[in-house]
Amino acid sequence: MNFIGKRYWLVGASEGLGRALAHKMSAAGAELVISARSETRLRALAAELPNKVQVAALDISDGASVVKAGAGLGRLDGIVFLASVYWPMPANQWDGANAIAMAEINFTGLFRVLDQVMEQFLERDAGHIVITGSLSGFRGLPGAIGYGASKAGVMSLAESLYADLRSSGIKVQLASPGFIKTRQTDKNRFRMPFIMSPDEAADYMMLHMASNRFKSSFPRLFSWFLRSSQFWPDWLYFRIFS
Repeated sequence: MNFIGKRYWLVGASEGLGRALAHKMSAAGAELVISARSETRLRALAAELPNKVQVAALDISDGASVVKAGAGLGRLDGIVFLASVYWPMPANQWDGANAIAMAEINFTGLFRVLDQVMEQFLERDAGHIVITGSLSGFRGLPGAIGYGASKAGVMSLAESLYADLRSSGIKVQLASPGFIKTRQTDKNRFRMPFIMSPDEAADYMMLHMASNRFKSSFPRLFSWFLRSSQFWPDWLYFRIFS
């Protein structure tokens, strides 16, 4: 895939995987619109990027804020949705505010973003939609109240979009990474197998975006293990994972 001259909106670009991907896409020739809550971080990132970049700060939990950012987007060739928040939460340590925030940002936020771009993509019968899921979205995991459910919803939405648009000119892709070393995963107090740096994860994303495949789950060995659990009987799955 040739990114030169293509214009992409990266939502959740200020740190972690989003920041690393912004560097790689810009170096590959893409013109970017970068969004996140912190305008200060976005402007610092914009100063580092080698190609044209537009800063569009927004609060993805606020519909009016997303609409305001969407009004200044102009013509886009694609979007990459990376925005998410995470707090580890087992059911016996219920935190309703954090659970709702994860649903609002990780899942409902994707609908708000799509609402800003779908009309132009459908009118042109062209566009590229890249959605970031998670290996945690394949089956319910302990301690993942809120995050796992929101990612499962995102992944289901991506599948529905692909089913409806696969014969159109709009390319839909789903990328589901495992653990990435970020401020979010720093909250975990358990061993995270196959944890990746943001730069490593961004390399996987770039390869996937350049392909014609719908789904990519990575790192491969860890993803095979978790995806295979979808076929395990419940008694075995919960005995191992609980």
